[in-house]
Amino acid sequence: MEIVIALLLLVLLLMIGVAVPFAFFTTIIYLIFSLGYDSSFLVPYGFSQIGNVVLLAIPLFIMAGGLMDRGGIGDKIVDLADVLVGKTKGGLGIVAIVSCGIFGAISGSGSAALTSIGSIIMPRLEKNGYPRGFTTSLITSASVLGLLIPPSGLMILYAWASNQSVLASFLATVIPGIILAIFLSIVNIVYFRIAKITPKGDYTDEKFTIRLRKSTISAVPGLMLPVIILGGIYGGFVTPTEAAGIAVVYTIPVGFWIYKRLNRKNFFEELTKTATTTGTIMIMLFSIMMLSRIFVMEGVPARLTDLLLSITENKVLLLLIINLILLIIGMLMDDASAVLLATPVLLPIAMNIEVDPIHFAAIVGVNLGLGCITPPTAPLLYLGSRIGKTPVKEMLGPTFLLIIFAWVPTLVITTFFPEVALYLPTLLLNR
Repeated sequence: MEIVIALLLLVLLLMIGVAVPFAFFTTIIYLIFSLGYDSSFLVPYGFSQIGNVVLLAIPLFIMAGGLMDRGGIGDKIVDLADVLVGKTKGGLGIVAIVSCGIFGAISGSGSAALTSIGSIIMPRLEKNGYPRGFTTSLITSASVLGLLIPPSGLMILYAWASNQSVLASFLATVIPGIILAIFLSIVNIVYFRIAKITPKGDYTDEKFTIRLRKSTISAVPGLMLPVIILGGIYGGFVTPTEAAGIAVVYTIPVGFWIYKRLNRKNFFEELTKTATTTGTIMIMLFSIMMLSRIFVMEGVPARLTDLLLSITENKVLLLLIINLILLIIGMLMDDASAVLLATPVLLPIAMNIEVDPIHFAAIVGVNLGLGCITPPTAPLLYLGSRIGKTPVKEMLGPTFLLIIFAWVPTLVITTFFPEVALYLPTLLLNR
């Protein structure tokens, strides 16, 4: 009963807007007093868990993403994508989606992709006749590709929490990310045609080959970053943490001396922002590790498994229930908190019905990505609203349109066709 009350307390605190670390600490304090746990046991455990070197990759990728945003790499990516597909009907929307995917492959962050690409391309989309609500919703949905296309901070946390390979977890979400990008592009093109949008923007009269050459040369320094990061990781030359460090070191000279958008002021501003974000994340990880430890010691995963199996033993229905639980968790809290809370509780259930842990990584990634844009919490939806200066109520209709026709099909394919998640890990890692 105490566990049930604790879960209800946690949900209530999150729903009324209490900061995630404080919500978890309040729940932990309740459990300590109600169940008699010794804090001198839980606190060292929490500290020991956050001392893992793998977690260093997260602040480093956060810093790299912020420096790339400040350094103007997003502009060059958008310009190149615009040359390639911008002149086709609905092409500028595809430019936005592809740019978010590329930037996500560099930064590993959905919020970084939304901040950088969104601020650049939203004015272009509006100029070309796209309604503001659809524009902001499309960019917000596409920014989640930053959580799916590696390197992904979300998958680093999943691999850490589940004791799985970081590389395999990275690869598990690649094809689901590509599928999502395709569905988003299809919805964008259909919407463009049904709404009879008339492009208002003017394209230069320069020949295509000249524009392509100029844009490619300008974008190469930025585009080399995912090649270096992913090539180094999958080539076995560096670990994900080392790759994150290389990303930071590479981004600094590119931003300062090639694109010349970084300066001393915004560089130190980004360092301060990274330090603040990292501190928040580490406090959150510390609190969640203590709470998840209590859940494990109280046998919550086993109890939940028995409960679900008492309802049904049908694998399809159990997967639907797991997806629903993940979606609700993703709607109530940020993706980092959600993956750390959901993984130790739900992974044993998934493995009990013979779901591969790496396949489950993809299921978690898509569900929590969907949760990031689904109210009531929807952190990326509200961030997109601020960046696009669009009321959330104008975004709800287009957002649910994208959820129904892009997100849900992607989630169904990822859940019920395990080969989608397991193909690349099997091919490249002989898993």
